[in-house]
Amino acid sequence: MALSGLDIYKHLPKTNCKDCGVPTCLAFAMKVAGGQAALQACPHLSAQGQAALSEASAPPQQLVKIGAGEKAVEIGQETALFRHEDRFHRPTAVAVRVSDKLDQAALQERCRAVAAVKFERMGKQLTVSLIAVQNDSGAADKFTAAAKAAAAAAGLPLVLVSDKAESLRAAGTALKAERPLLWAATGSAKNGAIAVAKELALPLCLEGSGYDGVLELSEAARAAGLKELVLCPGRPEPAAGLEFLAQSRRAAIAKKFRPMGYPVAMWSTNPDPVQAAVEASWYVLKYAGIVVVDLHRPEHLLGILTTRQDVYTDPQKPVQVEPGLHKVGEPGPEAPVLVTTNFALSYYSVEPEVESARVPSYILSVNTEGTSVLTAWAADKFNAKTITAALKASGLESVVRHKKLVLPGLVAVLSGAVKEESGWDVLVGPKEASGIGSFLKNQWRP
Repeated sequence: MALSGLDIYKHLPKTNCKDCGVPTCLAFAMKVAGGQAALQACPHLSAQGQAALSEASAPPQQLVKIGAGEKAVEIGQETALFRHEDRFHRPTAVAVRVSDKLDQAALQERCRAVAAVKFERMGKQLTVSLIAVQNDSGAADKFTAAAKAAAAAAGLPLVLVSDKAESLRAAGTALKAERPLLWAATGSAKNGAIAVAKELALPLCLEGSGYDGVLELSEAARAAGLKELVLCPGRPEPAAGLEFLAQSRRAAIAKKFRPMGYPVAMWSTNPDPVQAAVEASWYVLKYAGIVVVDLHRPEHLLGILTTRQDVYTDPQKPVQVEPGLHKVGEPGPEAPVLVTTNFALSYYSVEPEVESARVPSYILSVNTEGTSVLTAWAADKFNAKTITAALKASGLESVVRHKKLVLPGLVAVLSGAVKEESGWDVLVGPKEASGIGSFLKNQWRP
């Protein structure tokens, strides 16, 4: 039976230290009771309290760690059914499938190409998370050799997919230190794969047929003492796959049904790469912990990775960049200085336009707590005083020889006040970021 917030509060230190990120112990207890926080977030909970509360207050979804070291991937331990209730915490792990039927050179080339996929968006690096090696050959030795080659070439955590327990044992044993996820393809989970995962102490993905088939496998694995599980409903049509994702998430989060309280893995292997990317994005949007694709070209992966980034931002916290002075290119002492806020969307609307113009420049990002230009101006966070304070803190006066700032055209009304407050001349830039290139080339004069 789930504990109430007051039941949990009785075991907390009641110091309101805020080290858990919540203002009071009572508020923290209510979050734990509601499945919105993990008990482990309290660093001062006694051993007795931990023992008394850990089972009853465990998050509704199990945390699963794949890989070792800095590139290890964590999935699961989500606490919200809907993103606006809290946020989604652990981004979907995007895995690219490779077959052990590929010759070693081709397999290594594919893995290196996947590992090299990197996009910078909103100040973050978007990359593939995992390599999924599939035992299409059916041979344990070939599977093991392919897994070793993939690990060496990609440097990413591995998923080892096979319908043969002996293949999973061989590859899992060879790569145990890398802590791969063993994936028991349909039909193999009961035929030894559960025992292999327990023997090697590795996480296990249970692939069954639909909700009832997965539930049966989950209960068998739990009875065997396995804790780090991932669930997979096989390869249903997208509509059925989305239904499984919603059904299993609701069972775990809303009903706290422990046998379904694990992250879910989905296949997206449509032969049309565009449709495969679309389906994978659907699964990212609808709770998948892992999505496995056959795609390896950057243009096909970009949409999936972008969708993931958008879904796993905190909806209650604006995306921000570091306030201060940023360089675009190699600006010299006569370079323009453009002023904007530290709202990521504002900053990353300005930066690419400056890059496209090929005019090395400085961008002064004013701390407006992650709000846009007009919103910050309306809230009096983007004004003459805050702009001048950012200007002085940046050390611009010792960086450029001129004393000119370019303000966004939408807040042209601030130009006089900024000049008076800072002593710098103020130029009014374009209202839209798309006009920055033309402005820099035709109107900027140091």
